[in-house]
Amino acid sequence: MKLFKQLSWYFKKEWKRYLGAFFLLTSVTILQLFPSTIIGKIIDDIYHKNINNTQTLQWMCLVVLISGLIYILRYFWRILLFGASYKLATELRTKFCTSLIYKNAKFYNTAKNGDLMAKVTNDIDKVVFAAGEGVLTLIDSLVLGCSVFLTMCIRIDYKLSLASLLPLPIMAFIVKKFGKKIHICYQKSQKSFSLLTNYTQDCLSNISMIRSFGLEKKELEKFSILSDNTSQKNLNITKIDAQFDPIIYLAISISNLIAVLGGSLLISQHKITFGQLTSFLLYLGTMIWPMLALAWLFNIVERGSVSWERIQTILSEKKHKNSQKKITLKKIGILNVQIKNFKYPIRHNNTLHKINFKLLPGKILGICGPTGAGKTTLIKIIQGIYTNKNSIILYDQYNINNISKKNWRKHISVVEQSPLLFSDNILNNISFGKSSASENEIINAAKLSEIHDEIKNFSEGYNTYIGEGGVSLSGGQKQRIAIARAFLTSPKLLILDDPLSAVDNETEQKILKNLYNQKLPNQTFIIISHKLSILKKADFIIVIKNGVILQKGTHELLMKEENWYQKMYHYQKFKT
Repeated sequence: MKLFKQLSWYFKKEWKRYLGAFFLLTSVTILQLFPSTIIGKIIDDIYHKNINNTQTLQWMCLVVLISGLIYILRYFWRILLFGASYKLATELRTKFCTSLIYKNAKFYNTAKNGDLMAKVTNDIDKVVFAAGEGVLTLIDSLVLGCSVFLTMCIRIDYKLSLASLLPLPIMAFIVKKFGKKIHICYQKSQKSFSLLTNYTQDCLSNISMIRSFGLEKKELEKFSILSDNTSQKNLNITKIDAQFDPIIYLAISISNLIAVLGGSLLISQHKITFGQLTSFLLYLGTMIWPMLALAWLFNIVERGSVSWERIQTILSEKKHKNSQKKITLKKIGILNVQIKNFKYPIRHNNTLHKINFKLLPGKILGICGPTGAGKTTLIKIIQGIYTNKNSIILYDQYNINNISKKNWRKHISVVEQSPLLFSDNILNNISFGKSSASENEIINAAKLSEIHDEIKNFSEGYNTYIGEGGVSLSGGQKQRIAIARAFLTSPKLLILDDPLSAVDNETEQKILKNLYNQKLPNQTFIIISHKLSILKKADFIIVIKNGVILQKGTHELLMKEENWYQKMYHYQKFKT
């Protein structure tokens, strides 16, 4: 029952609901004792001819009335108990998603989306089921079992009651024996389900690529293997349940046999009546549920415990606490980049080394270099996504690690080469960074990114749904929607990471013209591009190669040096 202890914080929070459910459940349990007692009395009265048809009908009506009252009370305790468990689902999913939102980049370098989805859906459902159905089973079986047992001892015979429940210790031993085995099986089952979920999500996200390579059959075979593996893990659990359940029913049968034999002996000795034995057997029939509940509860709690452990791998991760009060930026400042070295945990060599430069407000910085040079990593560090003790980014003389993340992100906007779009309409994708934007502001941003005319030709205009990750759009359309989103926020620092790679030259020139014309006096731009013609108007250009600054200067100065920039510029111009 360790899971219930781990969920005690929630039980305390919702104690009124659980207390109300406990009170109603206890009332139902007490009421359940009356029909068996009444039926036993009726049988004895009929045997001794102390009852007429009218009295029998009255007693039967009372039984029906009690049954109706039990039905009503059951309805309300279910509302209270399961209402509390559904609130737990909401709270756990909120905590889970909040935790994911604030995880650092290091976490997402290794985390698998499918595994996270399995935890936030399947695992949380298992925990919630334990908090609802599990608590119900625990309370109901304990209250009902104890109440019935005491009634059997007081009203019938305590020796017969104890003898009839002798199989219970055997069941307790079996539960303990099966505990570790079934826990391990559940762990394997949930892990297998996560792998299946992750693979399914990958296939759906890359379905066009799978089709283009004609790998449908191969991927289906992989899916089938994972699916069969998951089924096998679940079958292993079923095999354990299959061993466990018959033992429960055997224990129940032994209890009934003891009751019949012992009761018959007591009747022959005139210690109890036939009606009392009938009541006793009905009481024992009521005890079947608490005995079965033992197996049911065991199953529920084990599933919930395994799922809780998996959820806690996300929720229990300690957050880095910075006691220093966060700074709120109030003015536009100088961007000062001082990177001694930076490397990813999975790599041996530095990705960046000795990257130092200053960028004054209102200036445009161009960054170029071969693929894999570390340009995008540099941008991630400036954003504050990647941090280490050897990388210092100062803005207005403040270390960005000491600036409020929310405030820093309001100052900057980034357009990536492969923009991230939501499965929503175009309007909401553009206004994502500024939900309060008017329709005119959104349209103006779209015009600046040269996408407005194309949006008008869509069937539903700005309300057109673009599908998962913008699947219905071309690469150039995705990039221009992302650029419009950045334009709309009017950031103090706009970072463009090769945002026009999928745009034709004519549209590219129009967007650049709009970009420079709409630039505010103190607005700072950082433009990364493989197309060096885009960087000609930059106030300063740095060339990064193998993680270090190879060259730096204006376009005119770099063209005078016989190095990478000059050679690449002439090559691209000749190729064009």
